[in-house]
Amino acid sequence: MSIRLTELVERLGGELTGDAGFADLAVIGIAPLDAATPSHITFLSNSKFRNQAEHTQAAALILSPQDNAALGPAYRGARIVTANPYAYFAHAAQWFAALNTPPAAPGVHPSAVVDPAARIAAGASIGPLVVIEAGAEVGEGARIDAGCFIGRDAVIGAATHLYARVTVQHACRIGRRGIVHPGAVIGADGFGFANESGAWVKIPQVGCVVIGDDVEIGANTTIDRGALADTVIGNGVKLDNQIQIAHNCQIGDHTAIAACAGIAGSAIIGKYCSIGGAAMIHGHITIADRVHVSAGTLAMRSIAEPGQYTGFYPITKHGDWEKSAALLRNLPAMREKMRAMEKLIKSLTEEDTNE
Repeated sequence: MSIRLTELVERLGGELTGDAGFADLAVIGIAPLDAATPSHITFLSNSKFRNQAEHTQAAALILSPQDNAALGPAYRGARIVTANPYAYFAHAAQWFAALNTPPAAPGVHPSAVVDPAARIAAGASIGPLVVIEAGAEVGEGARIDAGCFIGRDAVIGAATHLYARVTVQHACRIGRRGIVHPGAVIGADGFGFANESGAWVKIPQVGCVVIGDDVEIGANTTIDRGALADTVIGNGVKLDNQIQIAHNCQIGDHTAIAACAGIAGSAIIGKYCSIGGAAMIHGHITIADRVHVSAGTLAMRSIAEPGQYTGFYPITKHGDWEKSAALLRNLPAMREKMRAMEKLIKSLTEEDTNE
């Protein structure tokens, strides 16, 4: 399906500039600068690609006022000028995707197993081999794909989409307009054990997981239920694939966490934070709002001020790394030698002064 440029601008804003004939031009989708055809729009969000923008064949170009001025007459197609081209591209891409993706038909597939005590909205879509236990609730327009499991008293909000094989354990709650990708597990037991004479005694995990609105959870990501209190994921949080969030964590609104990060139990992460891939957040610490933790960083202590925090050793040849590691091991002894030398120098200097 196609969209006229005037429709796009009326819906998403921005300033449409170019020849008068461009207003009614219809496009079928978005493509990269170097692959776009006269049937596509494209976008320029990084100024270093201006040269590609000059030569793109796209019917229209989404760009910033600065890049618009810099390009001048080099690009001859229509232009949509906006303060944030990348965000504009994201909204436009959502619209194209919605137009070209047929909505799921409401209803319950014959192979699904739905307890009579579950509450399924009339406009919800329940796919093949789904299991929904007693007391669970699925909201209006929600889509539950094949093989999902929704435990007793769990709640799936309106317009939320669970892709295939998602597990939502008992009493956990997901808000509206969520997206949960295949294999994610919401509400498994947290890792709670007490040591008794060398043996581990399980601590029942009686809290649940509470997830806000507009949250996206990547494939095979796991969010553990709380031990006593709940694990809480705020509104607008975005979680990549294969992330572990342990029991009793709290993730603030609109925080984004990249793949393979691990958040240990009872950690509190503020709003508008970003956690890089494979970063590790220690348990029982608090991270302030608007903190960026770089990829691969191990955060062992609380962070009270916004900003970027990095803690890893740059990659180097193995032999060089061994030399550096040896120096690090010897730092305490070297420090004591330096202190001794400082004392000796100070005493010699005092002797010279006295003479």
